[in-house]
Amino acid sequence: MGVARVGKLQLPHGPVDTPVFMPVGTQGTLKVITPKQLEELGCQIMLNNTYHLGLRQGQELLEQIGGSHNFQNWNFQMVSLLKFAKITEQGITLEHFISLQNSIGADIIMQLDDVVSSLITGKRVEEVMDRSIRWLDKCISAHKKPDIQNLFAIIQGGLDTNLRKK
Repeated sequence: MGVARVGKLQLPHGPVDTPVFMPVGTQGTLKVITPKQLEELGCQIMLNNTYHLGLRQGQELLEQIGGSHNFQNWNFQMVSLLKFAKITEQGITLEHFISLQNSIGADIIMQLDDVVSSLITGKRVEEVMDRSIRWLDKCISAHKKPDIQNLFAIIQGGLDTNLRKK
């Protein structure tokens, strides 16, 4: 028997039992399977990628159609992050990133975080952790729909237990 904990996320579009399998619909759709087939399989949540939805469908279209739930004909979803190859403090407009996720209409949106491999150690890991915390504060300030969208924080710190606790 494992040590996994069972829980239930109460989201605006319905409950999601955890632990849960979350398939990825990168551009707002899953390949080779329909929303009806996912529902028949008991799937409760789907990941999307904010960058791809913003690039392909665009924020204006997503707002006009009423978010990605309507676009996808899907009842549950979550938005995943774009992983930038090169990140600087000034290199990203966090407010636009959160605004786009607000337009997508996901039940769960994610802060933008600075990402490195979990195997990296040293000063860069601490830099990633500190920057992600600063960005979280900016993301919280930019979030316009906290009553209907849950903003999840992302904890960085790699394999360094002290950094993860901090």
